[in-house]
Amino acid sequence: MTRPSPSQPCPCGLGPFAQCCGRYLGGAQVPANAQQLMRSRYTAFVLRDEAYLRASWHPDTCPDGPLCEDGIKWLGLELLRHQEDGDGRHATVEFVARYKVNGRAQRLHEVSRFVRDGEPGARWRYLDGSFPGQ
Repeated sequence: MTRPSPSQPCPCGLGPFAQCCGRYLGGAQVPANAQQLMRSRYTAFVLRDEAYLRASWHPDTCPDGPLCEDGIKWLGLELLRHQEDGDGRHATVEFVARYKVNGRAQRLHEVSRFVRDGEPGARWRYLDGSFPGQ
């Protein structure tokens, strides 16, 4: 998929692309919290931006192979919960992402864990996720 124009809606659903996830994917800013990182990672999956996904994935858990699967059409994102731990270095984000594969509607319900290495101001990174009900 091509990147949306600056004024088009962001795939994550929050606002215009340039004012939402576009500023993170373009490198102008870094997400200030795990929720912003999660939204920008969803957008990166929609746009098949593997470079951004790798840069935002913790190196200890990032897979070696391709991150974006062929044939998936992402349809929408719903954030259910964002919780940052008291130390400012750990957070969880629960979400449901809807998508289609081979014409069949699917849902990905995940509780993602994020970490921020180093001192305050360091970048958030996706660590891993669990799937409620599985």
